[in-house]
Amino acid sequence: MADFHKIHIKEVKKETANAVSVLFDIPTNLKEEFSFTAGQYITIQTTINGEEVRRAYSICSTPKSGDIRVAIKTVDNGMFSTYATSVLKAGDEIEITAPEGRFLLNAEPKKNYIAFAAGSGITPILSMVKTVLESEPKSNFTLVYGNKTAADTIFYDELNALKE
Repeated sequence: MADFHKIHIKEVKKETANAVSVLFDIPTNLKEEFSFTAGQYITIQTTINGEEVRRAYSICSTPKSGDIRVAIKTVDNGMFSTYATSVLKAGDEIEITAPEGRFLLNAEPKKNYIAFAAGSGITPILSMVKTVLESEPKSNFTLVYGNKTAADTIFYDELNALKE
C-alpha cells in the first residue's frame, strides 16, 4: 500500500468552467521520492463530510519542471471532483502519494510520436507532449485531441502555445 504524505497546495488554477489544475508544494526532503516519468499519476486522499475519499489523477507537468500538477474536472455527483473544483485553495493541506503507474513515455532523440486524447484524458498526454518538446528538440509530436467545445478544452491556451 502506498504511503500518503501531507502536502500543501501551492495553487489552484481555474482551467475551464468546470476544471481546475492543482499544483502541490512538495517539500525539499520529498523531492526525490516525488520524481516521476511523464504519464504517471498520484493518488489524493482527504475526508469530505466524514468520509475518506481517494482518487487518482494523472500528472500534467513535466519531470524537468520539478512540479507536481494535476487537472481535476467536475464529474456529475463526483464527491471529490466537486470538492476540488469548488473548495480547494492555495494553502490547504491534503494527502497524496508519490507518483506511480506504468503508462510511461521516455523521450528519445529524433523520434516521431503520436497520441490520441479526449476531454480530461489530456492530462498524462500533456505531460508527455511537453516532455518530448523540451527534452528532444529534434523529435516531433502529433496530438489528435477531441473535446465538446473550445471552452471545455482543458489547457486550451497551453496546447496552442505548444503547437507554435
